[in-house]
This record gives sequence, C-alpha cells and structure tokens, in this order.
Amino acid sequence: MSLLVELADLLVFRGDQPALMLDRLEIHAGEALAIVGPNGAGKSTLLLALARLIPCVRGEILFDRHPVGTIPATEYRRRLALVLQEPLLFDTTVFENVAMGLRFRRASREEIQRKVPRWLEQTGVAHLSSRRAGALSGGEAQRVSLARALVLEPELLLLDEPFSSLDPPTREGILDDLASLLDQTGTTTVFVTHDLREAETLADRIAVIIGGRLRQVGEAQALYESPADEDVAYFLNHRAQTSRA
Repeated sequence: MSLLVELADLLVFRGDQPALMLDRLEIHAGEALAIVGPNGAGKSTLLLALARLIPCVRGEILFDRHPVGTIPATEYRRRLALVLQEPLLFDTTVFENVAMGLRFRRASREEIQRKVPRWLEQTGVAHLSSRRAGALSGGEAQRVSLARALVLEPELLLLDEPFSSLDPPTREGILDDLASLLDQTGTTTVFVTHDLREAETLADRIAVIIGGRLRQVGEAQALYESPADEDVAYFLNHRAQTSRA
C-alpha cells in the first residue's frame, strides 16, 4: 500500500506551549486512521497541522511525496476536505450547502447537478435537499457536512470529532453509513475521536497520542493485546470501560 502522507520530527505549538511532538507517522493511501487520546493530548492539533491551518515549528509533512510547504496553499486545500465537530453550514438550502465547494472550484452546472444529488442520497439526506440549514437537526446537519466534504472527492478527508455531540442512536446510524461510504470510495481518512467504538468501527489502524506524543500505532486488536506502555494500557482500558457504560 502506497503512502499518501508522511510526518517526521514534527513540533507544533499552541500559544506558547508545545502541543505536539511527533517523531514519525505514515498514512497509507486508502486507509482510515483514527487518532485517539485523552483531552488535550494533541489530537486536533495534528489534524489542523495536516490541514495547514496551524504552522509547524519544526519537521516535515510530505503529501504524495512532496513537502506540503512547496504546494501552493489553495492547491493543497483543494486536495483535502475537513469536517469539524460543529457543522458550519451556510444559511441556505441543503442542496446549495453541498454545492458550495463545487461552485468555489468553478464546477460546471452539469457537474453540480450530477454530483450533489448523488452525495445527498449517499449520505441519507436527499429528502432534505430544499430544506434550509437552520431547520436541520444535529444529525441531519452533520450528514450535510459529510456530503459537502465527500462531493469534492478529496484525496484526504479530515474529521475532527464530528459525532461527539450527537445522541447515541443518531451517532450509530451515521457511523454505519460513513463506514460503508469509506469502504466504497477508498477515501484516505484521518479522524479524531474520543470514542474507541468509533475508532474500531471506522479505522483500519488506530494512533494513540498521549501528552502530545505518538505512543503507538496499529490495529485495534494489537493495541489491546500489546499496549506500548502503561499510559497506553490505562487509556485503552479506561476508554473501553467508558464506551461500554
């Protein structure tokens, strides 16, 4: 499996404090990688650094073997899509929200009319096409956010705890649908979550970040059976118990 993203010797500050110190992480094309860890561990910092929304003090991020600093920012951001915890939708219809990114990219009317209905259907919100964003429930709004990201057919999809504020039944439904979509599209995905069940449902591999450092990366079963250290073991055990509660 080829590499899409490589991170090496990364140092990222938030304010005047180091928030992420990452020796090396490789993200394979077509895989879904979950980033887990305690609150404040540096998970979202990693995602924002990947999106080039916060600078790295030191280190290198390679995207498709090219240093991201050599790729024009507009070109780079066109190759990825970011979905945040709180849906940021425009005060217009669901159709127009999903079409917005395509319009920014100067897609033709024919392309918009072809792609938007497809992704509304794929994400389960086709029946809401003409509804205004302000009238959506939390789960509906997050599905629209996913459709808006996926319609762009990104090379890299970044998800920052997009389901954490949803009630359990809504979250489970979206998770199942997203897992199916990622399997169909093979979109390389990096997502931050505090829920190990989410990670196990969506991810091919899980990366554990504690104290701003990457402690272990691997398949879920390998992590549970052979945690790298006591901190990883405690986190996995504690989170597993919380998820089951």
